[in-house]
Amino acid sequence: MILKNADVFQENGNFLQHDIFINGEYITDHKPEQTAEDSTVIDADGLYAIPGLIDIHFHGCMNRDFCDADHESIRIISEYQLNNGITSILPATMTLGEEDLCNICRTAYTYKGNTGSEILGINLEGPFISESKRGAQDSSFILKPDTAVFKKFQEAAGGMIKIACIAPEEENGMEFIEELKDEVILSIAHTAADYETAVKAFEKGAVHVTHLYNAMPAFHHRFPGVVGAARQNESCFVELICDGVLLHPSTINSTFKMFGDNRVIMISDSVMAAGMPEGSYTLGGQKITVTGKTATVDATGALAGSVSNLMECMCLCVREMGIPLGSAVKAASSNPAKALRIYDKYGSISHGKYADIVLLDRDLNIRKIIFRGKLLDRRRNL
Repeated sequence: MILKNADVFQENGNFLQHDIFINGEYITDHKPEQTAEDSTVIDADGLYAIPGLIDIHFHGCMNRDFCDADHESIRIISEYQLNNGITSILPATMTLGEEDLCNICRTAYTYKGNTGSEILGINLEGPFISESKRGAQDSSFILKPDTAVFKKFQEAAGGMIKIACIAPEEENGMEFIEELKDEVILSIAHTAADYETAVKAFEKGAVHVTHLYNAMPAFHHRFPGVVGAARQNESCFVELICDGVLLHPSTINSTFKMFGDNRVIMISDSVMAAGMPEGSYTLGGQKITVTGKTATVDATGALAGSVSNLMECMCLCVREMGIPLGSAVKAASSNPAKALRIYDKYGSISHGKYADIVLLDRDLNIRKIIFRGKLLDRRRNL
């Protein structure tokens, strides 16, 4: 396959017009032999070519939740994501009982579907969090950080847990980080940690922050907290929910300037209501209500994730928040690939990487999706 004349995203965030050559599943730096199997040539003049997006933190969509622990739910979720240009995903758990979490992990491990986005692994958002910063998580299932329990989950997942969230101020929090830092990406999350505690957590081996600003102490000029500690640690990545509801647009714009576009990771944190109308849904066993673009927990009024997918978030940041398209693509594709340590195969349009490519028009509407070197028939899959 050849994509001709596209404005192609470059690893530095710029765009350059040139042809893209695809051989089988991979991008190549030379013109492939045209075969009867694939002689496709697409004229992409006037279109942006960006790498497929990677959402490393979301819970569901299309009235389905990853925590349904059901292969059919995973299929529906992954197909919806792929049809919206999100070609790789890391769905997140909620704070639930141990056996429920084991079942969720086991279901993901045994899923064999191949009609949607690639499932890169699992983001274990609960249960090792702070009760005071639980947000939309169910406090009755919160556990103190426990490496034995984590390993139980990881065994059920067949090693698929790639990110584990941790409130480092909780009992055994620092020990948890030290013991597991070489096995999984440790992310500070749902935490009441102050600046000094967060600094120590990074020193012990944490390298990531889950939905920066949300479910943690506010960034204060005398008490900088997790936000200030993360800013000083140049090796950590920070997630931002970019739906325009959970963070003010000015906060998103300012955070890109404060952290730079090489460290910010856009996430959707979407719930099962994504792709659905307003109404009543559930999240982690709790009833939630969606009004407009806002989802809240019925019992507490807490914000309950977003109802936007990652492509919608990325485009919103460009259209309304002053984020350059190149920076937004870095945050929605390149940076998550780097954080997961898979940038050798994902996150840019470069020789040897998977041919996961989205063509956007000048208004950032999806025109075509190429997944693993094949043109996606979106009408058939929608």
